[in-house]
Amino acid sequence: MSCVESVFREERGRLLASLVRRFGDLDLAEDVASEAVEAALVHWPVQGVPARPGAWLLTTARRKAVDRLRRDQAYAARLATLQVEADRADPAPPPGDTDGGLPDERLQLFFTCAHPALAAEDRIALTLRCLAGLTTPEVARAFLLPTATMAQRIVRAKKKIREARIPFRVPGTDELPERLPGVLQVLYSVFTEGYAASSGPHLQRTDLAAEAIRLARILHRLMPAEREVTGLLALMLLIHARRAARTTPDGAPVLLEDQDRTRWDHPLIDEGSSLTVTALTGGPPGPYGVQAAIAALHDEAPTLATTDWPQLVALYDVLRTLTPSPVVELNRAVALAMRDGPAAGLTLLDTLADDPQLRSHHPFHAVRADLLARLGRLPEASDSYRRALELAGTEPERAYLRGKLEGTLGGSGEAL
Repeated sequence: MSCVESVFREERGRLLASLVRRFGDLDLAEDVASEAVEAALVHWPVQGVPARPGAWLLTTARRKAVDRLRRDQAYAARLATLQVEADRADPAPPPGDTDGGLPDERLQLFFTCAHPALAAEDRIALTLRCLAGLTTPEVARAFLLPTATMAQRIVRAKKKIREARIPFRVPGTDELPERLPGVLQVLYSVFTEGYAASSGPHLQRTDLAAEAIRLARILHRLMPAEREVTGLLALMLLIHARRAARTTPDGAPVLLEDQDRTRWDHPLIDEGSSLTVTALTGGPPGPYGVQAAIAALHDEAPTLATTDWPQLVALYDVLRTLTPSPVVELNRAVALAMRDGPAAGLTLLDTLADDPQLRSHHPFHAVRADLLARLGRLPEASDSYRRALELAGTEPERAYLRGKLEGTLGGSGEAL
């Protein structure tokens, strides 16, 4: 990666945030930010990289924005109206450092991209585009969508921000409890797609997971006192620490019980575990803090057999009161099966069998198949593996499930 690309990747969020704060238009901000980078590509190789590259980019982008507005008085008038309205809703802060290091403005961009008025898929697309710095084709590839479809989502989100006059600001203290979970959900959705891709040729997209962690680190630096922000970052780090052991060299899935734990990223585990303690200290636990504690128990256990399964069941009992969902119940059933045996886990799964979300969730059928196989009920296990295979989204998962299905068919005496 060139020096300009490296600087722009790091500075993009605060650069866009400062430009939107100043001019009130996300499209204009993106355009002039790109023009500033183009100018850097011309000048820096000749003149050298400035001592404060972020300040250089911001100054250049501001000048280009002003020049553009002078050429288009009607556009300037519209933006002036938007800026007046934004200033009334959220008065401008005192002038700060000219290097663009205005962390509150970057935080404002987080909340603008994740505003509840936007559709969930549009929030994720806009966050990846504006804060992670991915191009529209890159965002489209991340979710295996046509570039035109993803471009429409991003345009739709920007149009919604403009037409609904969504304020570019951090919510007030009274609004924050309602709005922050939406921001965290967007980041976790990005990470989840990277950790376990919904479809495509690969089980995980480590680049996408890393981008989500980078954004979570920024948010944590900006909001260090928010325990759920800390909990989310801890959860991501603890899960991401296992990435190298989750697949074979050819990309096939490796279950937790079979993973080489020496390949886990132990410095990342140490960091995540420390953050988990912080997230769980000082008040009632939040959902991300509890999930981080669950991930920490897995990461700190030497083997699957020595994992503290009673404590994991207890944590899932807490989590189901905080954020009840069928997926939480599925994970609790797995922990229960490890603590009390496969029959106990299967009994709980049977109570969830009619849930519409789980009926189309391939891990539910894969877990059920595994428990049935462990109980020797191989024909039923084969049926569940078939259903999981029908629903699996990535080729590595399908290949793994085909192997399990063939194993149960062979063990049951059925024709392969």
